[in-house]
Amino acid sequence: MDAARVGVITFPGSLDDRDAARAVRLAGAEPVALWHADNDLQGVDAVVLPGGFSYGDYLRAGAIARFAPLMGELVAAADAGLPVLGICNGFQVLCESHLLPGALLPNAGLHFVCRDQRLRIDDAETPWTSDYSEGQEIVVPIKNRDGRFVADAATLNELEESGRIVARYLDLNPNGSVNDIAGIRNEAGNVVGLMPHPEHAVESLTGPSTDGLGFFTSIVKRLVAA
Repeated sequence: MDAARVGVITFPGSLDDRDAARAVRLAGAEPVALWHADNDLQGVDAVVLPGGFSYGDYLRAGAIARFAPLMGELVAAADAGLPVLGICNGFQVLCESHLLPGALLPNAGLHFVCRDQRLRIDDAETPWTSDYSEGQEIVVPIKNRDGRFVADAATLNELEESGRIVARYLDLNPNGSVNDIAGIRNEAGNVVGLMPHPEHAVESLTGPSTDGLGFFTSIVKRLVAA
């Protein structure tokens, strides 16, 4: 059986595309490089939008990337069920593209935050989190300037009541995100946005843990099972 193919999109200013591709490979899938200016997802089985500062974070983080040619293809594919994971800047792009609700604003205190962060997985049923158990605590790095998740009261209530909070910050809230939200999903569950960086916690040599690998093994197992 051929390996699952997971696309990793590179925008101008992406920093963590190679790290995401390495995590995909370590999980047992084939990473496929996708370029923002193309119009072809190359038949991939899932997509990762990596961290970085797409288009220099001008206007707002992710605001310009949403208009990239490939994003038109991705939005249509995600609406049709393609699994998509947005990490940090990728989360911002997903919100700007309206694949996820809410917005990511400058951190409380207006400082760039870089630290190892403890999280709790609240939704272990998405294609990206099924290798975790609900309530499991993990440690992965976080590094952002615009990581404060906000949404109106009605949206927050819907996210909470429908169980769409994927992960929350523990110990401290590094950026002021409402309700300690570190990650959310869409209603169907195939699109997940996460502010911390699981791709930087996949090898004991370089990460604070290997806790992040589960996001990538989860999608590989889901694709193989499908």
